[in-house]
Amino acid sequence: MGRRWYPRGPVARDKEPYRVNENIKAKEVRVVDENGKMIGIMPTAQALELAYERGLDLVEVAPHENPPVCKILDYGRFKYEMKKKKKHHKSADEKEISFRPSTSEHDLELKIRKLREFIEDGHKVKVRLFFKGREIILMDTKGKEIMEKFFERVKDFAIPEGEIKRVGNRQLAAILKPKKK
Repeated sequence: MGRRWYPRGPVARDKEPYRVNENIKAKEVRVVDENGKMIGIMPTAQALELAYERGLDLVEVAPHENPPVCKILDYGRFKYEMKKKKKHHKSADEKEISFRPSTSEHDLELKIRKLREFIEDGHKVKVRLFFKGREIILMDTKGKEIMEKFFERVKDFAIPEGEIKRVGNRQLAAILKPKKK
């Protein structure tokens, strides 16, 4: 029996997630201008001319539609904004603060101060109380009580968005949002 041969090497893929300008394969496209206004269905060559006249690119944003939807925009700027959006996605939505039942009073004060900064910046904050080792026996009895005391200390600037939830085996979590003035 001989050895089987399997092809190796990189798989041919487009490096760009969108088809741009001459890479658009459709004969006709639905065109949206740079302001978001629908121009209509036209031949791809005509849409390319229109984009070039404006000094912009034609980008296929919905390739599975019939005909595909293309937008006239500055592709370099579009890629930059998408990259920026991905990079700051987590921090833009939700911040996180965690502590244990044995966290000292001073450390709790620091966490509350940091929580206040996040809330004043308009972020939602996930508060986690996690248990290690034998502390786990406190989870059902004192865990919610500890979280409620924490919420009581921050009630002047933050309110819980939902209930305190058990996350996994060793954590309680809740989300705090800015208090409306």
